[in-house]
Amino acid sequence: MMSNLRSQTEHHLDADSVGADNMEDNIENSSSHNNEGGRTRDKTASLNPLFRMQYEKAQGCYVLLFPEGMIKLNPSAAEILKRVDGSNTENAICAELRQAFPDAPEDLEEDVHAFLVHAEQKKWIRYDE
Repeated sequence: MMSNLRSQTEHHLDADSVGADNMEDNIENSSSHNNEGGRTRDKTASLNPLFRMQYEKAQGCYVLLFPEGMIKLNPSAAEILKRVDGSNTENAICAELRQAFPDAPEDLEEDVHAFLVHAEQKKWIRYDE
């Protein structure tokens, strides 16, 4: 599964967003960080409380639910977000993924970082101070 993390992470934007047209306007996140390289990889992240991640049998995948709709997650995005629990740092998430998926590509850390930057920008996750 994680052997194609790069291609799936790059295409996580292809996931269907249902009802997400004005999502950024409707979600406040006071603990946002600038992710243009300024954030360290040792801060812990948690799912924004306005979202709930769950497996949807009807969709055949994990989704992020929020008041205005849902976002379908590809398997790689789901594996990363499962580990965003408020106690794992980005480095710990990468270590867990390497252990769970030993055949993951060498640039797994870069892919995870890129996805987490995107997830924070979309306000799916937030970093603890």
